Amino acid sequence: MTGRRAGRPLVPAYLSTGGVARPSRPHLERLSLLASARGAVPAGLPAAQLALLDALDGGSLTVVEAAALLRLPVSAVRVLAAELIDRDLVLARAPVPPAARFDPDLLKRVADGLRALKHP
Repeated sequence: MTGRRAGRPLVPAYLSTGGVARPSRPHLERLSLLASARGAVPAGLPAAQLALLDALDGGSLTVVEAAALLRLPVSAVRVLAAELIDRDLVLARAPVPPAARFDPDLLKRVADGLRALKHP
């Protein structure tokens, strides 16, 4: 007997979210950082939510990383994570903003200063 093909998941994504299409927390982004709240896990959580909690047990993950590990669409993981956040089982932090663009003049002055130190 051959195994299941790797292409299509066994359970459709809409079933893993219980048919919910939109997260209760719209600010949850693809690069939001998720971490387990380390609380007691209540009985009766759906399998997909338990899988997300297990994935977060080893440390923090972004929503995109969790989606890759669980082999679910990002939209489904956003729904799952929002439900766990609502139950105080997962903590979420906004994505780290991109760094401000460097000042080319400052960079040139630093490079000139380093050259001056090299050649006294």
